[in-house]
Amino acid sequence: MKILVTGATGYIGKRIIPLLIEQGHTVICAVRGKLRTEKRYSKEDNVKVIEVDFLNEDTLENIPKDIDAAYYLIHSMSNSISRFQQMENDCAINFKTDIEKTDCKQVIYLSGITNDTKLSKHLLSRKNVENILNSSKYALTVFKAGIIVGSGSSSFEIIRDLVEKLPVMVAPKWLNTKTQPIAIRDVLTFLTRSLGDKRLYNTSYDIFGPEILTYKELLLRFAKSRNLKRYILTFPIMTPQLSSYWLYFVTSTSYKLARTLVNSMGVEIIGKTSDINTLLDINPMTYEEALKFAFVRIKQNSIVSSWKDSFASSREKKRISTKYINVPKYGCFKDVKELKVLDEDRTFAKICAIGGENGWYYGTTLWRIRGFLDKMVGGIGLRRGRTNKDTIKTGDALDFWRVLLADEENKRLLLFAEMKLPGEAWLEFRVAKGKVYQRAVFRPKGLAGRLYWYSVLPFHGLIFNGMIKKLANA
Repeated sequence: MKILVTGATGYIGKRIIPLLIEQGHTVICAVRGKLRTEKRYSKEDNVKVIEVDFLNEDTLENIPKDIDAAYYLIHSMSNSISRFQQMENDCAINFKTDIEKTDCKQVIYLSGITNDTKLSKHLLSRKNVENILNSSKYALTVFKAGIIVGSGSSSFEIIRDLVEKLPVMVAPKWLNTKTQPIAIRDVLTFLTRSLGDKRLYNTSYDIFGPEILTYKELLLRFAKSRNLKRYILTFPIMTPQLSSYWLYFVTSTSYKLARTLVNSMGVEIIGKTSDINTLLDINPMTYEEALKFAFVRIKQNSIVSSWKDSFASSREKKRISTKYINVPKYGCFKDVKELKVLDEDRTFAKICAIGGENGWYYGTTLWRIRGFLDKMVGGIGLRRGRTNKDTIKTGDALDFWRVLLADEENKRLLLFAEMKLPGEAWLEFRVAKGKVYQRAVFRPKGLAGRLYWYSVLPFHGLIFNGMIKKLANA
């Protein structure tokens, strides 16, 4: 089958594409920018990457007409708090309009459980998208999942942050809200086994794990699985806004995502029973089993995808495009350094391992202070870390940077700053001709940008000198 996958660079998209390839399907990856696409897909004969932005109707003509099925994996829950509903509606309308012009027989949509009469804006938006996607031209199959547990999922990483950082938690009352978590492995099984199954045409199913747990129980069971003693006190008068700030400062989530999650966490998410497990021969795993598999991935340093690598974790939704890859030459401040190296490959390997738990090789305390200050003024700070310790890909989040280009062949790594700045900043590393080149470029915005550059210049001199020396000595 020829299958269109939207949201191909997202948390679910990155995981389902290899499964579809293994099953022998031809996969069309719809992405907003080809630069974020997995490099290995270029070596796959049955994978094609197309650039499509479902908020831009002019790009829809890139979708092939001869597709057999499509996965709708788009959501905007972390974009503008005030506009994400309209953005989700617009994406769904444009998707449906164009897909109806193709040969597509089935659209599979992953949504969230929405059986409560009092829905959050996020869940209400998901329900509206389902209504929009209904069509007489193709069959719609909808799976509504509870919170997804797996390495790199937003729910898993937020719970992990809270449990591993806080021995005692004074938490909001929504910790007593009930939910039914489901393992990412089970979600992917539902999505792949339903493909082409006519029994599931024009149907909607809730999918969930076998246990009903409160968010407090999720935290305590996570702590138990990690052999940690944790104590949780609920604070009934904590407002949604205070709860959002609590998540924002303690975890790696952005404030926008925290606000959306808090609004959803106040709603009980209990799935409706059905025969879908029997139809697809799936026996969903328990929460503890899902945690076990997640940590196997983490220990093996083989996390396939992480919510942190999506633009959900960014302060701004600046897309990876040539606009930012072509580092400006004029009207900028620059700090350029170069040193000889003994081993080019080892030096570039060390460059590719920079940040996260590995640190920035020099001035670690200063980097942490900069991250703390960024968090204090509403930025993202250093808490995102990196998805894998040793490997890095275009599009990955890297502390408060975004990887614009990770070119192993030409030994070049280009980062774009996502911290709060009065301007735009790039940090580039390159290894060639027996040397390592390091270049920091800052394009200031007004007087504030110029004052910022000169105020941090002494620290740059210290950090950048020390960093390139450590890299040269790899």
